[in-house]
Amino acid sequence: MSSSTRKMDQCDELVFFVNGRKVTDKCVDPEMTLLQYLRNKLHLPGSKQACGEGGCGACTVMLSNYDHQEKKILHQAINACYTPVCAVHGKAVTTVEGVGSSTKLHPVQERLSKVHGLQCGFCTPGMIMSMYALLRSNPKPLTKDIEGAIGGNLCRCTGYRPILEGFNTFASDGCCGNPGNCSAGAKDTDTECGFISADEFAPYDPSQEPIFPPELQLDDRYTSNTVHFIGKNVTWIRPVTLAELLHYKSEIPGSRLVVGNAEVVFEMRKHHTETLTLLSAGNVPELKRIEVSDDGIVFGASVTLTTLQQTLQNRVDQIPNHQARVYEALLDMLKHVGGAQIKNVAGIGSHIMTASSLSDIIPLLMAAKVKVKVQSKEGGCRVLTLDNSFFTGYRKTCLKENEILVNISIPTTKQREYVAGYKVKNQVHRNDKDVAIVNAGMRVLFEENSNQVQDIQLAFGGTGPTVVLATGIADKMTGREWNDELLENVLLWLNTEVSLSPDGGMVQYRRSLLLSFFFKFYLKVLEGLKVESRFTKTVPDLYKSALEGIADGPKIGTQIFRAVSDDQPSIDPIGRPVVVESSNQLVTGEAVFCDDIPPEPEELHIAFVMSKKAHAKIINIDYTEALTLDGVQTVITAKDVPGSNEFGWSSIVDEEVFAAVEVTHVGQPIAGIVAKTFDLARKAATLVKVDYEDLEAIITIEDAIRKDSYFHDPKRIKYGALENEFELCDNIIEGELYTGAQIHFYMETQSCIAKPQEGDEMIVIGGSQDMMGLQKQVAGALGVSLNKVTCKVRHVGGAFGGKLFRNFGPMCACAVAAKLTGKPVRMNLPRQDDMQMMGARHSCKVSYKVGCLSSGHLRAMKAQFYLNGGNTVDASPLVLDRVLGQIHNAYKVPVFDMKAWACKTNVQSRTPMRAFGRVQPLAIMETIMDQVADKCGLPTEHVREINLYKEGDVDNLLQDLPDINNLSRCWDTCMEKSEFQTRRKDVDLFNSKNRWRKRGLAVVPQKIHTGLPAHSLNQGAALVHIYTDGSVLLSHGGVDLGQGLHTKTIQIASRVLRIPSERIHISETSTDKVPNTTFTAASSSTDLYGPAVKIACETLMERLQPFINKKPEGKWEEWVSDAYFDRVSLSTTGFFRYPKKLLFNPDNLEETCVNYYFSYGAACCEVEIDCLTGDHKLLRTDIVLDAGDSINPAVDIGQIEGAFIQGYGNFVLEEMRYSKQGKLLTRGPGTYYVPRVSDIPCQFNVTLLQGAACDVGVYSSKTVSEPPVMCGTAVLMAIRNAVMSARSDSGLTGFFRLDTPATPERIRLACVDQFTDKSKECSELDDSFFATRP
Repeated sequence: MSSSTRKMDQCDELVFFVNGRKVTDKCVDPEMTLLQYLRNKLHLPGSKQACGEGGCGACTVMLSNYDHQEKKILHQAINACYTPVCAVHGKAVTTVEGVGSSTKLHPVQERLSKVHGLQCGFCTPGMIMSMYALLRSNPKPLTKDIEGAIGGNLCRCTGYRPILEGFNTFASDGCCGNPGNCSAGAKDTDTECGFISADEFAPYDPSQEPIFPPELQLDDRYTSNTVHFIGKNVTWIRPVTLAELLHYKSEIPGSRLVVGNAEVVFEMRKHHTETLTLLSAGNVPELKRIEVSDDGIVFGASVTLTTLQQTLQNRVDQIPNHQARVYEALLDMLKHVGGAQIKNVAGIGSHIMTASSLSDIIPLLMAAKVKVKVQSKEGGCRVLTLDNSFFTGYRKTCLKENEILVNISIPTTKQREYVAGYKVKNQVHRNDKDVAIVNAGMRVLFEENSNQVQDIQLAFGGTGPTVVLATGIADKMTGREWNDELLENVLLWLNTEVSLSPDGGMVQYRRSLLLSFFFKFYLKVLEGLKVESRFTKTVPDLYKSALEGIADGPKIGTQIFRAVSDDQPSIDPIGRPVVVESSNQLVTGEAVFCDDIPPEPEELHIAFVMSKKAHAKIINIDYTEALTLDGVQTVITAKDVPGSNEFGWSSIVDEEVFAAVEVTHVGQPIAGIVAKTFDLARKAATLVKVDYEDLEAIITIEDAIRKDSYFHDPKRIKYGALENEFELCDNIIEGELYTGAQIHFYMETQSCIAKPQEGDEMIVIGGSQDMMGLQKQVAGALGVSLNKVTCKVRHVGGAFGGKLFRNFGPMCACAVAAKLTGKPVRMNLPRQDDMQMMGARHSCKVSYKVGCLSSGHLRAMKAQFYLNGGNTVDASPLVLDRVLGQIHNAYKVPVFDMKAWACKTNVQSRTPMRAFGRVQPLAIMETIMDQVADKCGLPTEHVREINLYKEGDVDNLLQDLPDINNLSRCWDTCMEKSEFQTRRKDVDLFNSKNRWRKRGLAVVPQKIHTGLPAHSLNQGAALVHIYTDGSVLLSHGGVDLGQGLHTKTIQIASRVLRIPSERIHISETSTDKVPNTTFTAASSSTDLYGPAVKIACETLMERLQPFINKKPEGKWEEWVSDAYFDRVSLSTTGFFRYPKKLLFNPDNLEETCVNYYFSYGAACCEVEIDCLTGDHKLLRTDIVLDAGDSINPAVDIGQIEGAFIQGYGNFVLEEMRYSKQGKLLTRGPGTYYVPRVSDIPCQFNVTLLQGAACDVGVYSSKTVSEPPVMCGTAVLMAIRNAVMSARSDSGLTGFFRLDTPATPERIRLACVDQFTDKSKECSELDDSFFATRP
């Protein structure tokens, strides 16, 4: 029967195995991804939905299949969110639930837990599965294999170092690549280095792993038979012969080929195509075949990128070097093409046929003159060359409708042939038009015994809608000698003859890359000619740095902290590196996050109709088409909100649950569609038609300044006679700086479940940092009192401030939907919607004027700060307060005048993000310190040191500094442990010998005040129950977001109650247990809730003390039992309020009190930059932080490492860009660069300052969650230092402006040279599709 006439009831049965259990489905929906199937149908929630595009690895599972031809089992990690469930027919899937359990951990899980390699734990199951799959395929991996295996997994919390440390214990070359020199677990009398030694791990025995399902191994019918899976909109056909595939391709017009991945499925969902037939080509032998010969390798189109890599590497090891040059170039490029999960399923043919202009592989294939074989049923075979005629337009090729790509032939290279590929490795801006960064593939062949060009191919991606060969330039080069004259000619031709589309912006940068890439290739070939043909022309030693990539190596590090005293009782956990309290549940996937909660009967889902305009009146909304979809229950708008549709976190009420009359940013919710499934709700939302009347939109800070658009009058602090002080200064410097916004990118997107109860009660479960605030806003939207709303949460997959206020609106909408329908309603924002709808860190523009003495001492400063606050006020006033309080950082400036404005614009509201209001002024102040050093002709570290606050000083808010000596101690310790002076000489020597790679070294101090900025917020409460069996249930008002709050409060309770931590349990945070809670933010939670727990437990111990006195030799259970039978309450609350009144009064600094205590630190970073591309590598980081007497060194050091990497992302890597129309273009990991494991320092050392007990903190501890974010400025300053060296080589001296983030574009253009000059002269008008950095 023809596939086109098959009916749904004639669908084949889907068969696969999950965790050893056979799964069959006669009515599978081909639209379903494996992740949806696992979570929704098999109820295995360990695999997480985080990005939906295969870019974060949270959904990683292991796919195993038996190759009946090779007679072997293959294990590979894949992204379940990117794999159609139909693609696993006849295969075995292992999820984290099938690896181990909390009562019987697998060695992978145990080791990650014991080395503290998790915080919020949302990404942990994906990490576990990536490592597990590697071990199943390679039980003795190298450290580089392990780093590659988790290269496709993102973690926003840990900074990756402990994850690598745990997994590297499986490495055959040692946990740090050096088994003979490991300091883990080393200890002296006062300090410890590392948290655990390798002998504490259970051994790994590969023979004890579960067996592959025998049914799949013994019977090939699941892989050798054609199958059809037919759904309502999508038909999936898996043919098993080439003839059959060609038949279906001919018979079914519009059918599309897939090889394991689901790009076409996601495209279909995006555009809501009604019907589609997918032809799975993964089981066609001819398309999987690999043929190796002396002339080259023929790869079937279905060969995966992983297999391509392995085959190329094997061939490189077998043949002479000159023959393998194209293979080596491809291997180098493949290292940076997606994570392992993507490469394990993506076919090389699919990669070519997507015809992406941004492909990193296609330019190399075109340069190598790769041949492809295409075939159709009617027309037979054709052999084509990958050239300009193959790619005919955006995402289009010259293949006919019924033709398919069968194989590609990659030739070997000849003796006088050179090949190279180039790309920028630290930048990702894959926008909606798929045009952004340039990449290149280049090949040249010379006449025999000559440097005369016989043939040359130059291919470029990212210049326009297709990858292009510069054929005109190649023709001019043919017959020419390879010399400096040719180089100058080619640079001119590239400038004038290769057009760059303005779409994507960055035109000068992209133009400079064209020139830089060819310059690199020119030098590479010149060096090769010298070796092979003995030509006298050589590459100057200074220029040889352009021939090599930036050095990388195994990731190593040390963690130094104070050891507990020998006389401390063993059950007392304070000061010990205790693992996270729910660690076993997190590593096994048993921890239940919001969207992991099993659905209730008749549960509904809500999706949002979001504004497509930045600023407009809503004229009309047409829901007709959406409501016709079967399963759509209702539409909810502003008029349906039973209580108030308006709300606000502060006294200003300027937020709406649903936009009623006017929209003020792209992504603002206009309505909610409630349906039986999430996919249906989302599809219906796209069918809603909204008519707008455009209003003027303000997107950038500059727009706001021009339009005088502010939320309020500026805030201002001033001290002293500024103009008089300027007159006394030896030097005056002035400047401007821009610091960019940053997205929180918590791994778990905004999620919520609202459950209506009797009597107008509502239970709201969701990842909020402000449970009382959420309770208040939901009650207001429902029109009920607070006692009718209970908000609760257990696990939150990261937050960083992004779940503080911005989620009130969508969570209120979810609750309103539940109330109106009378049924539970679930809300889970897709990543792209989350990033467009939710908030971000404030960007900032500042102009400053600073006066100093010739000695480098600061005397006076004037500055004006403009922060982009977005469309609502949110917490912008608090952020301004923090900016004004932080601007001097650790430096004394006697006289100053500072003003700060919050700009009102039409982008999504800006909101607190980790270290809010601190990172912007720190980048600015450290830039000023560099500028002062340059003006005075002094070393930057000297200028920083002489300006540090000293004993007896007060800071810029006139706050006393009682433990200010800790600042200089952090500085001195950092200078010593980083070996700064020695390395300064080494860096200078390196720079003197290298023109095109430069190193930079910088050390930066920090001082921040801690505490919440309102008197009423500085309170915390706890509730403690002791049960008659001696177990303890602890509740407090804080939310554990991965920062270890629950772990630390359990440690505190354990010490006071003098019982093991294992006897104490925290179930959740809930407003019906601890009311009127202070939000969890600003690194204040342990300082508030820790003392509350301590007070509660002390109260209980006072009640138990008489019974302890009666039976001093008794046991805890006896004392508890005796108290119970004596009718003594074993339950109590604890309440703590900070004794001082915290207040920020800019008009009267004398009465200002803004902190519990000060936190100090210092960080030293060394970087290496590629001056020709703007790429960089962080070589080493040393951090010294004052954490007081740490309650848990493992938690605190984990916070330091994770916060530093997040700060590094803010200052260097992460960039938000918008279109002119206010649409966020950087949504999801494919467009927004979140730091990856490859980005962390090669050497990462963290030291907790010794002997720094804090009189104010609980058990003398200090906060650590926020301060280390600011350590990331050291990377920025090190990059500046490296760029200074490059500019010096170009004859440029003096200070230069470097905005943040210091992306490759900014680094490259700051390294001014002949290539940037040429590109500036010839750059087209930048129409800036990436219009703004708001």
